[in-house]
Amino acid sequence: MAAVSRQGANVRPPAVAGLFYPAEARRLSTTVADLLAAAPAGTGTSPKALIAPHAGYVYSGAVAAAAFARLHGCAQAVTRVVLIGPAHYVAVRGIAVPAADRFATPLGPVPIDRAALADLTELPFVVVDDVPHAPEHALEVELPFLQALLPSFRLVPLLAGDAASFEAAAALERLWGGPETLIVVSSDLSHYHDHATAARRDAATARRIEAGDWASLGADDACGWVAVAGLIREASRRGLAARRLSLCNSGDTAGSRNRVVGYGAWSFG
Repeated sequence: MAAVSRQGANVRPPAVAGLFYPAEARRLSTTVADLLAAAPAGTGTSPKALIAPHAGYVYSGAVAAAAFARLHGCAQAVTRVVLIGPAHYVAVRGIAVPAADRFATPLGPVPIDRAALADLTELPFVVVDDVPHAPEHALEVELPFLQALLPSFRLVPLLAGDAASFEAAAALERLWGGPETLIVVSSDLSHYHDHATAARRDAATARRIEAGDWASLGADDACGWVAVAGLIREASRRGLAARRLSLCNSGDTAGSRNRVVGYGAWSFG
């Protein structure tokens, strides 16, 4: 059983409301609705898993919406979301889960699946720690999209730090579930190259994701590469492959082309 390093507050409050997305509930709801309405209509089977970016909505919101719009046809069936992304601010050995009972956004609180996390802490690389979750944006920015689309769901929030892809895959295997469970991997792609270099690098990363080549992914390809590789490992084992939904960078959306961040969206189903 993993040790508890800190028992946190019952509710993890939003850390980046007003920075990465609107802090006022009505404006946030409208922003998310507009992004989803502008996203391409989903076709084909309902997704078991999604990869979506986690920058400010002005930069990556349209790409994230391309992923989450795929849920329109299966929203009633999804009652649990496994959300995994990188720990940007606090060093973590392994995968950190929170002690909090709920994660809040301006749209309201999302209950956490404490039973699933209790089961997950049987894995030796999983630690219970609210500290890395407190300032983290990687999971938080995905929640308003999920709140807008899913009538009711419980959250399983995971932050991958100094972890191996097989550890992320083992956690996802334990949490995989059936059609009631959606897996969302939160990750941006390359960071701080010029536009042409980023486009070239991200296209190569996209091809590796779509080919199931988890072994060649690294930190220079995606900030959430551990979770991305873990998802590919487990999805491939189950016969699922990635389908590209969107690929661009901040130079295409709302920023300079001299120093950009890459964004991509994929579905597995």
